[in-house]
Amino acid sequence: MTAPALLTVDGLTVRFRLRDAVVHAVTDLSLTLRSGELLAVVGESGCGKSVLAHALLGLLPRNATVTGQARLHAPGRDEVDLIGAGERHLARHVRGRGVGLVPQSPATALTPVRTGRKLLEETLRAHGHTRRDAPAAADRIAADVGLDAADLNRYPHELSGGMAQRLATALALAPDPPVLLADEPTTGLDRPLVDHTLDLLRRRCDTGAAVLLITHDLAAARRVADTVAVMYASRIVEHRPAEALFDGPAHPYTAGLLDALPDRAFTPVPGHPPSLTDLPGGCAFAPRCARATDTCDRLPRLAADGAGRVACHHPLREEVPA
Repeated sequence: MTAPALLTVDGLTVRFRLRDAVVHAVTDLSLTLRSGELLAVVGESGCGKSVLAHALLGLLPRNATVTGQARLHAPGRDEVDLIGAGERHLARHVRGRGVGLVPQSPATALTPVRTGRKLLEETLRAHGHTRRDAPAAADRIAADVGLDAADLNRYPHELSGGMAQRLATALALAPDPPVLLADEPTTGLDRPLVDHTLDLLRRRCDTGAAVLLITHDLAAARRVADTVAVMYASRIVEHRPAEALFDGPAHPYTAGLLDALPDRAFTPVPGHPPSLTDLPGGCAFAPRCARATDTCDRLPRLAADGAGRVACHHPLREEVPA
């Protein structure tokens, strides 16, 4: 039986208006995140992954325009239109309680004049814990993310980058949200702690929660993801079950990312991504693609491809016309 959807996104588009240009940050993005699922969104830096997370929580600057739909279906709660909801509703009922965020930069989540313990215990008390049981709960969550209890007594500026990242993760986990957006949650961590954090996210899914993991680390996605969405130049270009994607990618860009892994060809994708203020009318990957033809002057649509979807005129499963 198909697990219930906790988050549905349909046609999400984000634009940033600058004085003399428009940034096409996210374009026509659709996905469904189900109970128990860990969906990894991967791609090179600057493709729109983090903007997606911030758009879902209403955390974009004033020069952003957001269209499309995104709905939260938290168990036992009313459905929430994340794009149409006002700031008051998002702050009181969605952020933390319904959707947690592990930010890419811990500095955005940590108040400099409070110790980690103070931050964590305040968060726990705001979400149902008493003043008496909050300290023990804080110690338990700190241990879950790999922090010593003594580390909680430090101020943010006294923490290493990796410690600050783990504290930000603990703050996101404390309210026990049904949906977690983890934006590069392993930044600044050494390999054992990377694996520890990824396994922690995986265990959340095993309890029925859902995780949207935003990462440029394909090894991380391969370790824990159920499904993978590959973003390039503001669009999803491939979306399929993780095992199928790593065994047989359909999009040339996905194949290029996999070939860049150390345990594969260890060869970078040639060329550079286009500027999001000057995207071509056709396939944005065509200038870097050995399979490109004149057909690629037209924008490819994300279409069904076996167990997944791919946006490519010449997917790797097909011969390129002469």
